[in-house]
Amino acid sequence: MAKLIGSKKIRTAVFISGKGSNFENLVKFSFSRRSIIEIVLVISNNSKAKGLRYAKKYKVKKKIFSFKNPKKSENEIIYLLKKNNINLVCLAGFMKILSKNFIKRFNKKILNIHPSLLPKYKGLNTHQKVIENKEKYSGCTVHLVSSKLDSGRIILQKKIRIFNSDTPKTLSKRILKQEHILYPKAIKKIYSSS
Repeated sequence: MAKLIGSKKIRTAVFISGKGSNFENLVKFSFSRRSIIEIVLVISNNSKAKGLRYAKKYKVKKKIFSFKNPKKSENEIIYLLKKNNINLVCLAGFMKILSKNFIKRFNKKILNIHPSLLPKYKGLNTHQKVIENKEKYSGCTVHLVSSKLDSGRIILQKKIRIFNSDTPKTLSKRILKQEHILYPKAIKKIYSSS
């Protein structure tokens, strides 16, 4: 694990596909006095991603890749990450699966936040699944990205109770609030234990 050198912040890129609330939250975290990251880039596979408005608002450089040719897009992203000296990638609602080759070539830390208590409920539609299966608890997980979907080493988790009245929408809202608390904590944890 890379150590934080002096007061130098870790140059970070955030990958998004949608609303970008975790992206905005990480940007706000990066501005705090005790933050260890600096968000240099936001990358999206969706030119209409609502979260891209935060790039303008917080003056973060943005880049969009279509992923029509995934290999070409990934090669261009790797080039961009290296050019900008990125040492940490945070996936925040990024709806593309990065290839083994990408993970190997980036060769730094890639983190993801997932809206379930991994290893349960990998992939999509997690809130729907936990309610259908009458689970008593759900939550969110920050993990290192490996070549297997949602299977990398778990950094931190937050468990919340599921209410009888919960719908996928209400559960999603409550878990998202916890995601905003958990992601910065997990970043601090992974670098303080370096």
